[in-house]
Amino acid sequence: MGFLLQSGKTLLNTSTKFNLHQTISILTTHLHTTTTRKHDQTTTILHLCNSLRRNRRNWDHWLSKKLASLELTHNSVVEKVLLELKEPHDAKLALKLFHWLARRPNYHHGVESYCIIVHILVRGKFLIDARVLLESVLRKRVEGGESGFMVVEVLFGTYKRTLSIPFVFDLLVQTYSKLRMFDVAFDAWKYLEENRVSCSLVSFNKLIHLVQKSDKNVLVWKIYEYMIKKRTYPNQFTVSTMINALCKEGKLQDSVDILDRIHGKRCSPGVIVNTSLIFRVIEEGRIDDGIVYLKRMLQKNMIIDDVAYSLTIYARYKSEKFNLESGQKLFDEMLSRGISSNSFLYTLFIGAHCKEGTIDEANWLMEEMKVKGLRPYDETFNVLIEGCARVGRFEESLSFCEEIVKRGLLPSCSVFNEMLRKLCETKYLYRANEMLSVLLDKGFLPNEITYSYLIDGYGRQGEIHEVLKLYHEMEYRSDSSPGLLTYASLLRSLCECDKLKEAEKYLAIMKDRSVTPTSYVYQMLIDSHYKKGDTERALQLKEEMVRSKLEPVI
Repeated sequence: MGFLLQSGKTLLNTSTKFNLHQTISILTTHLHTTTTRKHDQTTTILHLCNSLRRNRRNWDHWLSKKLASLELTHNSVVEKVLLELKEPHDAKLALKLFHWLARRPNYHHGVESYCIIVHILVRGKFLIDARVLLESVLRKRVEGGESGFMVVEVLFGTYKRTLSIPFVFDLLVQTYSKLRMFDVAFDAWKYLEENRVSCSLVSFNKLIHLVQKSDKNVLVWKIYEYMIKKRTYPNQFTVSTMINALCKEGKLQDSVDILDRIHGKRCSPGVIVNTSLIFRVIEEGRIDDGIVYLKRMLQKNMIIDDVAYSLTIYARYKSEKFNLESGQKLFDEMLSRGISSNSFLYTLFIGAHCKEGTIDEANWLMEEMKVKGLRPYDETFNVLIEGCARVGRFEESLSFCEEIVKRGLLPSCSVFNEMLRKLCETKYLYRANEMLSVLLDKGFLPNEITYSYLIDGYGRQGEIHEVLKLYHEMEYRSDSSPGLLTYASLLRSLCECDKLKEAEKYLAIMKDRSVTPTSYVYQMLIDSHYKKGDTERALQLKEEMVRSKLEPVI
């Protein structure tokens, strides 16, 4: 109709010979002709479909003759014919016609034709044929360098016209999964949910199972989270798949340990999975999402009360708006409901006090925790070791470090390094080194930062023998080897002690081991040579620095 109006405008603008009545007459004639042609086409399509129904066995030759008059080689016409055969009793006939057309030379079915026939077949319960055609159209899209996502859009767009059933979308998601088109399957699922179409749990389980087997663990958790978001709740098969995902990630024991600290007893696999999901969401900083999922899980008995309360407090603790007063209020509310306190929450509050520098309160909570028979764990000691060191309470920091070792635990490397950094700036340097020796005997794995802090500390004390001893100790350890940070600390210590000959030696070793000196390293050596009066060597290093395209340190 838009075309007719445009034609009318053209006639009015370009032809001054015609008056208004003549123009209207032409448009009326054109409209009548077009309408008649459409009516004739519709009549022919109806006649064709009726003939196909009557002559189900001997219509091949007859249909070939009808091709020219009906223009059955056009996708739009084919789609109209298929729509006339949309009823379940015509499904087999529609499929036969679809395949017959596919064999015709120079004819290719479009995505819409594929989607219409799939709807017809699913409604007629020809599920194997429908699946085969879905696989075919998806493979063609991928081989043509196009996305398979268009198929879900067209399938949804033709859904009402074919009077289809929702299972067709389950079949599509399952086919995406079978073809390992996982990201497209997930996007298709979200697209359908946005359009108020829900797939069955069976389809989700198939998708999540195949994704997990393909080691795409990030996507596995995204899918599981989306299930909870859309209130598609898991069954035993889903939970089993997610437990396998946790095992592959090596995080199952972490989740079990968290629940042991909260609940004190082993929990069901479902609670383990759901706790792990909430932790991931909170750690990503999506606090509000985590709280929403917790509420839904509680409503469906998918998580235990004490776990839910503890995770809620943890979520608040991780938010920017957290303060100890609001946290304590939630904790008191939990206790008033008859839910017992636990090691996890005590550690949380001890950590909060350590962050605020209120170490006395943190120590008091530690003692209260022990009185209640709650067992401190590695993280409890970690926050106390770091907190005490940060405010200069080094004796207490070392004491907690000794206590954690007595309990058969080890501090984290990052926490020990933070304590070491503070101790190495003071008279506690030697105690720090002794503590490292104790930890090494217990299986502690230091890193380059650990040795760098100690080398810096001994360098400031002028104890080059200890500096070199630490360097060689690091060289012979299999778990850490000297890198840029170590060499920078070593050269700085040597320069500060006027050991320039040794500094030049280790600069050469550094280069031989493909550790590229930085501007800072060069500048230390240049300044030291100038200070010693060796201008020639200082200028050589300066030229070397320029050749390396490094900017001088100002």
